Amino acid sequence: MWLINSSIGRKFVMALTGICLVLFVTFHVLMNAVAIVWPTAYNQVCLFLGANWYALIASMGLGLLFVIHIIYALCLTIQNRKARGNDAYKVNSRPASVEWSSQNMLVLGIVVVAFLGVHLVQFWAKMQAQEICGNWYAYENTMIPAGAGTLFLQLAFEQWWTPVVYIIGFVALWFHMNHGFWSMWQSIGWNNATWLPRLKTIACWWTSVVVLLFILQAVVFTLRANEQYYLTDGKLQLQYEEMYREHYQEKSKDLKIEYMQLQKSGDNAKMMELQQKVQALGAEYSTSVENLMNLADSRAAQACESEVIPATELIPATPVEEIAEEEEIVACSADTSIVNE
Repeated sequence: MWLINSSIGRKFVMALTGICLVLFVTFHVLMNAVAIVWPTAYNQVCLFLGANWYALIASMGLGLLFVIHIIYALCLTIQNRKARGNDAYKVNSRPASVEWSSQNMLVLGIVVVAFLGVHLVQFWAKMQAQEICGNWYAYENTMIPAGAGTLFLQLAFEQWWTPVVYIIGFVALWFHMNHGFWSMWQSIGWNNATWLPRLKTIACWWTSVVVLLFILQAVVFTLRANEQYYLTDGKLQLQYEEMYREHYQEKSKDLKIEYMQLQKSGDNAKMMELQQKVQALGAEYSTSVENLMNLADSRAAQACESEVIPATELIPATPVEEIAEEEEIVACSADTSIVNE
């Protein structure tokens, strides 16, 4: 198959996957911009892009594109080194900066992959991956909602080394994407004297804008994280609490359905076990909300106290009490049936 065996085919695959990755990077920087201008909307986007089937398909497709891009890049590098030995590329018509990046695409790619690994550990592994497993990320005895993207920005960028690693990664991304952006079009035939200079200009501007926005966003995230903004903002706190409440209501709903099924079977032992599960769930919910508030400093917590709904009021009609009432009804029904007999 020419896409695998021929040099032109491999370059075409590199170009195609490269286009898709450039579009994703552009989408990502726009999504990050939402986190700056409208943090609560950013969390809604994170909820939308959670462990839903369409988000999982997109994630798997993106991962596949990335793996293919890396494999073909390694194949082309090995092929070029075999063909040219240890000689470097010699293309006199390219600017010095582009020539340097073209000769070091593999090294730049390795730096970008390392940076991507850090990014995935800080966000994807704690958000979508946890949600896929049916869990939330635990931080200092606090369960962090998978859709609370701003909280994960707080946890990541309050570390002094995070902006350093990100800026290094963004610089490597600029060199890698700037060269790859125009060379991928060259690989599919747009390499004439008219279009090649235009593509180089577009690549330089596009890559520069995207990377500068990324760096600016990293700086803003770091400043806000150091100010504890993502923990102490009143609107964000209310949104976090709503996430906890919805999560608790969903779980308690399932437990209530299970309890009603146990009522019909009359399995008292399992009903008692279910009560204990509900009690543990209620305690986990209350503790999570309380611990989240305690993550902020005392002054900020006091300032937001009037806006924060007490955890006990956030808990909907406690399933434990409902179960107790239902048990009394069941017991009365049983006594009545015995009397009738």
